[in-house]
Amino acid sequence: MINTNRRQARVRSALLAIPLAATGLLGATAAAPAHAATAGQSATYGHATPPDSPTCRGEGIDPTAKLHHRAETLIKAPLSTIWNLHTDVEGWPSWQAPVTSMNRLDPGPLRKGSRFRWTTPAPATPSTPATTLVITSTVQQVKHNQCIRWTGPAIGKGLRIDRGVHVWNFIKVKGGVLVRTEESWTGDQIEADPATAIKYLAPGLDAWLANLKTAAEARSYDN
Repeated sequence: MINTNRRQARVRSALLAIPLAATGLLGATAAAPAHAATAGQSATYGHATPPDSPTCRGEGIDPTAKLHHRAETLIKAPLSTIWNLHTDVEGWPSWQAPVTSMNRLDPGPLRKGSRFRWTTPAPATPSTPATTLVITSTVQQVKHNQCIRWTGPAIGKGLRIDRGVHVWNFIKVKGGVLVRTEESWTGDQIEADPATAIKYLAPGLDAWLANLKTAAEARSYDN
């Protein structure tokens, strides 16, 4: 019991170490990249989508997007543990401190057409005020234990991302599961200041991967 409590305390401390990094849609402070092989080079604006971008059932990020970031990490946990953590969206606030609320808009497991609405804080930037983003995500493609892709807007007071597209791949490899993800943003407001926007997109996505890795490996260790 003592060891379990200590492990749980370490997990809580790790998750709270990035209190304002918005999970995949906006981040305040950057964690170290979660073993992202392309960290520092995959955060781009004004460039074409890389040809090896993650896809789900043949669909990837918005190919016309000026803002996109790709990252990956190796998670030493069973694929089922990682998949269940990631697709149980109602449980996100328990392991992602930046997710301040979550509501499923339909019942059952995530499937094509599933929708969920969640919130995350967005810090002030030189061009936008601090606000809370309300994100409504719709699952567009999903393949059990392999990939998922969702899209949707993120709207806050004084800040709007017209459309985010987020793709995740889960690949069993020696020693664990390689999780690859890429996200794109489009919208007049963020495209007007892409250099600022990319500073928040990239760390937010890296933080999400880091939190998923920490939570999945802790759960696997406890089991």
